[in-house]
Parts: sequence; C-alpha cells; structure tokens
Amino acid sequence: MSYRQTADFLLYQWLKVGSLQTRTRFADHSRETFDSVLDTCEKIAREKFAPFNRLGDTEEPWFDGDKVHLPASSKAAADAYVESGMMAAAQDYDIGGMQLPCVLEMAANSFFSKAAIALGGGNMLTSGSANLLMAHGSALQKKVFAQQNFSGRFAGTMCLSEPQAGSSLSDIVTRAVPDGVEFEHDPLGARYRLRGNKMWISNGEHELTENIVHLVLAKIPGEDGKLIAGTKGISLFIVPKKLVNTEGELTGERNDVALAGLNHKLGYRGMPNTLLNFGEGKFPVRADAHHNGAGAIGYLVGQPGEGLRCMFHMMNEARIAVGLGAAMLGYAGYEASLDYAKTRPQGRAVVSNDAGTGGKDPTLPQVAIIEHADIKRMLLAQKSYCEGALALTLYCARLVDELHTGENAAAKQAGLLLELLTPIAKSWPSEWCVEANSLAIQVLGGYGYTRDFPVEQYWRDNRLNMIHEGTHGIQALDLLGRKVVMQGGAGFKLFADTVTATAQRAAAVPSLAPHAATLIATLSAVQRATQAAWATGEPVEALANATPYLQAFGHTVLAWMWLDVALCAQAALASSADATERHALQGKLAATTYFFNYELPRVAAWLSVVTTRDDTCRSMAVEWF
Repeated sequence: MSYRQTADFLLYQWLKVGSLQTRTRFADHSRETFDSVLDTCEKIAREKFAPFNRLGDTEEPWFDGDKVHLPASSKAAADAYVESGMMAAAQDYDIGGMQLPCVLEMAANSFFSKAAIALGGGNMLTSGSANLLMAHGSALQKKVFAQQNFSGRFAGTMCLSEPQAGSSLSDIVTRAVPDGVEFEHDPLGARYRLRGNKMWISNGEHELTENIVHLVLAKIPGEDGKLIAGTKGISLFIVPKKLVNTEGELTGERNDVALAGLNHKLGYRGMPNTLLNFGEGKFPVRADAHHNGAGAIGYLVGQPGEGLRCMFHMMNEARIAVGLGAAMLGYAGYEASLDYAKTRPQGRAVVSNDAGTGGKDPTLPQVAIIEHADIKRMLLAQKSYCEGALALTLYCARLVDELHTGENAAAKQAGLLLELLTPIAKSWPSEWCVEANSLAIQVLGGYGYTRDFPVEQYWRDNRLNMIHEGTHGIQALDLLGRKVVMQGGAGFKLFADTVTATAQRAAAVPSLAPHAATLIATLSAVQRATQAAWATGEPVEALANATPYLQAFGHTVLAWMWLDVALCAQAALASSADATERHALQGKLAATTYFFNYELPRVAAWLSVVTTRDDTCRSMAVEWF
C-alpha cells in the first residue's frame, strides 16, 4: 500500500472525515474536493520539493554579511506552496481560505514533510504565526500581518529562546519599553521598543518573501525599571523585519532586527536557523514625535503579561505538526528501506539439514534480504512506529475539528483529550520515528551509512524533533506534572474511558481479544503508576522519572491507536475482494500484533521506576560523574 493509500484509509475509513461535511463550516466540501486538495499537494511535493531535498541539505544557507542565500529551488518550492492555497487552507473564505478541516490540512501538509521537510518547515511557522494572530490579535493586526502571511507576501517566525535561557522562558531578558507618550495610539497596536537577543529562530532571515513577521516574547519592566521574575511578566509582540503602514504596505524603512549569525545544524539544513539581535542599533529606526529612536519597534499582541498564553496557541499547534513531520521522515525512511530490501539479494534461506539444526545451502540462489526474519522485524518495527505516529497525529487533528465545530459536550471532551494527548503527539513520533530511521539505515547496512542513499539524511533531519518545540524532558514534565492531574484528573479519566471503549469493542473480535485484554492491563498499570508517582505529594519525587512515564504513556496511547485501526482494518478485510487491498489490511493487522508483542512489554520496565519513585538519577551527586 502506498503512502497515499495509507493516508486515505486513515482519513476516510478510520477517522470517517466524510462525516465532517454535514457541518456548516465544511458543507461546501465533498470527497472530491478533499481528494483534489490531496492530489494537488502530492503533485507539488513530488515535483517541487522531493527532487531538491538533497540539494537543500548539501547547499546550506549562507550569509554574505547582507543577505542569507538559499538555492533557487527553495524559492520555487515556497512559491508553489503559496500558489496551492495551503497557507490559508483552514481559514475562512472571506480572507482567501478554503475552510478545510484541520485533519485534511494536516494530511495534505504531510506530503511536503515527507518530500523535503526543511523546504516546507517555514510554511508551518508562517501559517502558525498567522493563526495565533487570528486568535489573539486586533482587527488591524489580523489584516496587516496575519492576512499577509496567509497570502504568502510575508513569512512568520516564533522568537522564544535566548542564548542564556534556552527552554527556560522565565529567564528571558529581552526588554520591551513603551515607545514614547503616543505609543498607545498607534493603530497597529500599543507600540514598544525591544532590545535583546533570540536564538534558534528558524527562517529568521531570508529573501523568500517581501517581509518577515517575528512574534517575539519579551518582558515589560515594572515601575522600578526591573524585569519581573518568572513568566508573569512575559508579553508578546509583533516585530516586523520591515516596517509597514496600516494597509500592509512596506514603508521602505528597515526595523532594527539584525542577523547575528547562522546555526550550523546536524540536519534540517535546507531552512536557515538564526541568531537575531533586536535593537542593537545596526538598523536604527528614525526618532520623531512618535519614536524615541532606541530599539526595534514591536506591537503588543493581547494584553501585557499574556505573552505565554498567546504563544501557546502557536506552540501547541506546532507540537502536533512536529509530530507529524517526525512521522513523515520516519515514513520516508521506511519506504526507502522497504524498496531496498525487496531488491537487494543477499544470503540464502535457512533450510533443515540432516542434523536437524538448520543451515544454508550455498548451491541455492540468493534471496532478497526481505525474506530474512530479522529484516522483516526491522521493517515491521518501522511500519508500526510510522503508521502509528501518523494515526496519532491525524487523530489529534480530528480532535481539533471536533473542538471547533462539534456540539458543546463533544467539543468540550475533544478539547480535554487533545490537551492530554498533545505532549504524546509531539514526543512519541519524535522519539520512535527517529528509531525507525535508524532501523532504515540498518536495513541498508553499509550503504545506509553513506550519503549515496537518503536514509542517513532522514535520520539527521528527524533528530531535531526531540529537541525543538519543547524538548522530550519538557513534554514529560508537562504530561506527568500537569496534564494527567489537571481538573482533578478529568483528562486522564476521559482518556481511560475512551481506551476502555476501544478495548471492549475489540474484545468481541476473536483475533483481537488478546490485544484488548493486554491493553486494559497496561492501562491499569499506567493508572497505578500515576497514583504511586504522586503518592507522597512531592513533585521532586513524582517528576524524577517523568521521562520513563512519558515513554510508558506514549506506548499505551500507540497500542490504543493500533487496536482502533485494527478494528477498522478487520472490518474492511471482511468485505474486501481486492487482493492488493487485502494484503495492505493484513499488513496493518500484522503491525498491530508486532506492536503488542514486541513493543508494549517495554511499558512494565518504564513504569517500574515510576511506581517505586526510584531516586537513582535524582540522588546522583554531581561529583560522582
């Protein structure tokens, strides 16, 4: 089954996205319009992205002191994406959108991530920053900045981290001070002057668009001139690279945002990653009655002190997108290693000998390596990781649609479940689809370790996903420290009830009943471990093993995903007469069995240290290292 057939199965048969067409927002759509979007994106990804994936890796962005240079193919890919209309795919018709369901938008974008993730990553940032402004910006900010992002005239970034703070946003020191007496009356928003440094800013400088709109977290000093400690003082600002008027037209004046340098990365090389200086004076903005002349001009989004709340709108969206990107890089490696295994002859089949010990007959012809059991093991692992991760991220996107267009009760439940699953949607694909890429290299053997084959690049590109948009450890702390205990454990209870309902349906299918029983037992173990972790009420004890908890929880979620997919596949198998389709459905059932037999047993070991609140890591003295 091709990737497109897999995506179609998950969308139309498993998630039943056709039912969304009965909702007012999506009433103009049909299976034909959905397929047309997928067809278009698949074609653009195949023609404008995939052929230049290696070029973007080998010809890294470079800075001549004035401009950042990228291959011409990067501009062509960016333009083709804009022309497809995907930048505003989920937006209202009246601003040029297509009012697509989020789940269709994500599925369509998956083609670009699979083809050349570094070429397509900037599109996610641009649409994500525009979506944030549509949710939290003023009417004019939406028109001048968000809609220009959606049109492709402007690009967007998110500027959070700083060299001295990293992921600890409470320690950022970028300052934002009111820009003179008249600052509150700027039609684009309360105007401030920003000074500080931001690091790890993807697409922070380039020439792909007319302008770049930076969304910057900064602190507004108190009356004593000091920055407020912690996150309460963090506000969010629009800081354009080039200043604009109220019609979104460039004024011809450069804002004081300067490139300090490029980061040279292991992978993801096709997209520039930057260090930016705000207000250092390299591009001083004129001083007049409305400008005090010191710092980069920024416009406040929302209210002072609400920067993190606003930014999390984009970050949570980005976390699901990162999970999807990780799944697609894993999938690309899976396809490459599967093709190789089918055509690479090596070794011979094991046959019985007179001694009854088995052996290989050198007179027999060689077999394709896919005939060897260990190669099948590695391919099955990749399939279970990548298709499972794809199912998880599309499921979360489907929850977004339910949250925004479902009936009140269903929308509320979808929002609660989505909040609980977001750390898993980001972290699980990021960890296990990297493992899939490693297995793809192993399937190719020595060839996989060379740059003559693409699998090594997929691994390098994917390795970033455990780091950006909240590291693995941060997702673990979020899950065990907040999500499973929020609202008195309401989200966790909803999750458990939903998993149990799937298991109960599977228990009625003889071939799936053993998996159903195993899933219920695993879920119970996770519930006990959660209680045990918090038994003393001491966060330092509960969270010391948050990462093993995240891994155990994630595997439980994926077992649930696979069992639910298997139910759909089993039903489809009973009615399908097409041999190719039946083989594909049998493959999904085999991947389910693999995950339950080979992967789910890991959960017990992870939960062991969580349940006992093992302090091996926490109590390790620094001097002992």
